[in-house]
Amino acid sequence: MTNHRRPVAILFSSNQFGLLLVVIGFVLAFTFGTQGFASKFNLFTLGRVVAIDVMIGYAMMVVLVTGGLNLAVGAIGVASVMFGGWLMEVVGLHPLIAVPVTIGFGASLGWINGYASVRSGVHSFIITLATMSIFFGAMIVLTGAQPFRALPQEFIQFGKMRVFGIVSPLLFVTLAVTVLLVYVFSYSSFGRKILAAGASPAAAELSGVPVGRMFIYGHAISGALACVAGLMLTMRNGAALPSMAGQLGADWLLPSFLAPVLGGTLLTGGVVSVIGTLLGAVLVTIINNGLLLLQIGEFWVQMFLGLILLAAVVLDRLRSVLAERRRATA
Repeated sequence: MTNHRRPVAILFSSNQFGLLLVVIGFVLAFTFGTQGFASKFNLFTLGRVVAIDVMIGYAMMVVLVTGGLNLAVGAIGVASVMFGGWLMEVVGLHPLIAVPVTIGFGASLGWINGYASVRSGVHSFIITLATMSIFFGAMIVLTGAQPFRALPQEFIQFGKMRVFGIVSPLLFVTLAVTVLLVYVFSYSSFGRKILAAGASPAAAELSGVPVGRMFIYGHAISGALACVAGLMLTMRNGAALPSMAGQLGADWLLPSFLAPVLGGTLLTGGVVSVIGTLLGAVLVTIINNGLLLLQIGEFWVQMFLGLILLAAVVLDRLRSVLAERRRATA
């Protein structure tokens, strides 16, 4: 009987289950403590924001699992969608062609980050700090900081559609990516190689894992996911805007770290939680939305989210120590 209860005990003691309870708690608190949180309009708006924030979290997660960082997530997202806006508005490509090409462009920017870090031996923190400015600056120079507003209606309408009156189709895109990432990291040899490279690069090399290549692949996937997040934001806004992720894409930095770290992905690499990242992004978005409905100032909200990130980093360090102890006793 103990064996039958063990999976249940693991489930209830997991980080994901704890996050789910916290999410439910905040949903109930804001539903009964604010006006309009459970309205159809707010639920639809919340769904669109959640879909984008989860994708931003995934873009950082796939790099964190390798033990690296990608500070250029926002810059890649903005630069990619401006390229996509140019393809659709100026070149005249149909969205079915322009979108895959744009995602490939985002992946190539991520590949540049990974390749530069591997070849130079410089940590990705420094590389992506530099490319954050390079990508954003090049985009401003090439576009003249002018938005692309005459995008195809079939592209824009996708972000404005409502399923059952309250569900955004952007959520289905995010759920599809979630299923794909769960498969990659849980069931594929490719995902296991990335996890091994992040957990112990030296041991992975001895086992025949091409660590450098896995690191580059992680950054390329991150660039593609950042581009998808940017495209979703463009559909929501109705235009490709140079400022949609803030100066240098800095507005994406906090949510990109908060979601995976809250979800259980280790900053030191080797451990990933796709569902945890999803729940972490949902929690952050709900807190942000609920506090704004309570008419708490934006700066106070940012301070509160910063404190959550600080607490999450401390918890991450504790999880890392526990993981090292488990590996040592295994």
